[in-house]
Amino acid sequence: MKKKLIFAALAGVLFFSTACSSDDDGNSSPSVTVQEVVSTVSSGTWKITSYIDSGTNKTNNFTNYNFTFGASSVLTATNGTNTYQGVWSVMHDNSNDDNPGSDIDFNIAFTTPVAFADLTDDWDILERTSTKIRLVDVSGGNGGTDYLTFEKNTQ
Repeated sequence: MKKKLIFAALAGVLFFSTACSSDDDGNSSPSVTVQEVVSTVSSGTWKITSYIDSGTNKTNNFTNYNFTFGASSVLTATNGTNTYQGVWSVMHDNSNDDNPGSDIDFNIAFTTPVAFADLTDDWDILERTSTKIRLVDVSGGNGGTDYLTFEKNTQ
């Protein structure tokens, strides 16, 4: 029961924070649909091959972690020793965005550990292929730009 409450709280925070956000830069690919993105990431496991936080390369924080974008919005990251759970969703941008209707948001939320909590945001999609998804976020607070790339594990 406690686990369900934690996930419900995470989902609420994720959706509330994205509904109030106005940090999208309008650079996402308009040819990508929500269903295409969901279908792509729901298959297999993924690794972070690049995470640039306002110009600082923090990719090493995620070395050896495999990410699974599971059912019921559950996002799992594991390295065989440690496992962390968060939430994810993909949705059309909302009316608070600077360019409504022309992009979609890729939402990620982790509460722990701190390195994973840094991924919590509503990301715009720069590129989506069957094996790669590149994301960008322009911070509304400090104006920094973050880049995140997931690549599908081949096995």
